[in-house]
Amino acid sequence: MNFLEILQGQLSDDVLGHISNEIGAEKEQTASAANSIFTTLVGGLAGHTSDENGISSLTSMLDADHDGSVLDDLMGMVTGVVQGGGDQQQAMPNALNGASILNTILGDRQEAAAQHISQSSGLSIGQIMKLMPILAPIVMGVIGRARSQGGIGMGDIASILMGTTQNAQQGGMGDLIGSVLGGVFGGGQQQQPAQQQPQTGSDMIGNILGNIFGGK
Repeated sequence: MNFLEILQGQLSDDVLGHISNEIGAEKEQTASAANSIFTTLVGGLAGHTSDENGISSLTSMLDADHDGSVLDDLMGMVTGVVQGGGDQQQAMPNALNGASILNTILGDRQEAAAQHISQSSGLSIGQIMKLMPILAPIVMGVIGRARSQGGIGMGDIASILMGTTQNAQQGGMGDLIGSVLGGVFGGGQQQQPAQQQPQTGSDMIGNILGNIFGGK
C-alpha cells in the first residue's frame, strides 16, 4: 500500500459523487483530477519538509488542527456540515478550511497547479480551484491519523512525502504526475532527500499504514 492509494481510497463513491455534483463534473473526471491534486499537495508538503523549519511548521499544523478525525465523516466535511446530537447539524470547524491549508502548502502557486491539472484532467481551471480546497483537509487528515494512531514520527512522515513524490515523478502515475510536479515545483529538486529512506523502513511504514487504513 502506498500513500497515494490511501488518499485515493478515502473517496467513497458517495463522497466522489457529491464532490462531482459540487464542481459540475463527471465522477471519472473528478477522480482523475483528485489523483493529480493529491500528488501535487504531497509534493508541496514534501518541499516544506525538506528542512527542519518546514518539519516544525507541519508539526504545528498537525498539533493544532489535524488528528485524522476528519476522516470519520468525510461526507460531512465535503458538504460543510457535521451531524450533532439528534437531527442537529453543525457547521464544519474553521480548522478544516481547505483554503487555509492550500495557502500554507502551495501559497501563490495554486493557480499554476490548477492550470497543469486542468490540462491533464479535462476539467476547467475554475473546477480545479473548487476541488483543491475540498481535498486538502483529506491529505492533512491522513497524515494526522498516521501520526496519531500509527506512532509514525515526523521524520518518517517527511520520508513518506518525499518518497511518494519521487515515485510519482519516476513511475506509477507516469508522465501525467511528472508534468504536474515538474511544472509547479520545478522537478528534480525534491527527489534526492527521498533516497535517504531505507527500503526496509519503507516496508515497515507501509505495513503500519496498511493496518491503520485497512490495507485497501
